[in-house]
Amino acid sequence: MRERLLYYAIRYSGDYNKIRKAIDCNEKYTKTVYDGNYICICDKDYPNILKELKNPPYVLFYEGDLSLLYKDAVSVVGSRDITRLGKSYIELLMKYINKEYVIISGMAKGVDGFTHNLALTSHRTIGVIGCGLDIAYPSENNELYKRMKKDQLLISEYPKGVKPYAWHFPMRNRIIAALGKCLVVIEAKKRSGTLLTVNEALELDREVFCFPYPFIENEVSGCNLLIESGASVIVDISTMKEL
Repeated sequence: MRERLLYYAIRYSGDYNKIRKAIDCNEKYTKTVYDGNYICICDKDYPNILKELKNPPYVLFYEGDLSLLYKDAVSVVGSRDITRLGKSYIELLMKYINKEYVIISGMAKGVDGFTHNLALTSHRTIGVIGCGLDIAYPSENNELYKRMKKDQLLISEYPKGVKPYAWHFPMRNRIIAALGKCLVVIEAKKRSGTLLTVNEALELDREVFCFPYPFIENEVSGCNLLIESGASVIVDISTMKEL
């Protein structure tokens, strides 16, 4: 089964729906050699937490310390256009959140990149990306990619060579949501990919925490809307310590 899944993942560039169809149709396969590390859903070391998803990735490609996948973690997401206040919130979160937690985020510009960089000084961290592990996207995070591959962990359901197409990121978001015991939203626009991650977290019964913003901060008012809809608000330092 392992060889079959790897073949499908490479043939269909990690596309979940095409891989699933190939499995259902018992499509023929040939033994494939892949230059990189990976685990399959049929492996004993595949993280059970991902099996909670309706559509868990069949293959996870990785570079770095795989043991981080089995530690307690908190997922952190937010806008690509990070604000000064958003940076302050991340600094506070990294200062007060349990040091034993692994910090999960998506390696994007803005909140993701800022979170990973800060986590490197205080926590362990996992980056979930929407392309092959041989591609640093966005390019401004190239140095972050190098460091994460060396002593943290990068994972993707897309094999090497697969480009960061827009439709990959909603799929990536489900993995971010699943890996954390809860989801912390730093800042969000009213319509953004961040809200897609929130929806995935809620489907998995993960608690969602948000930082509040002044009502005049319209560009990041998505957090206030989430709080209004029932998300937990981070009101003080003790909230962060108790996550």
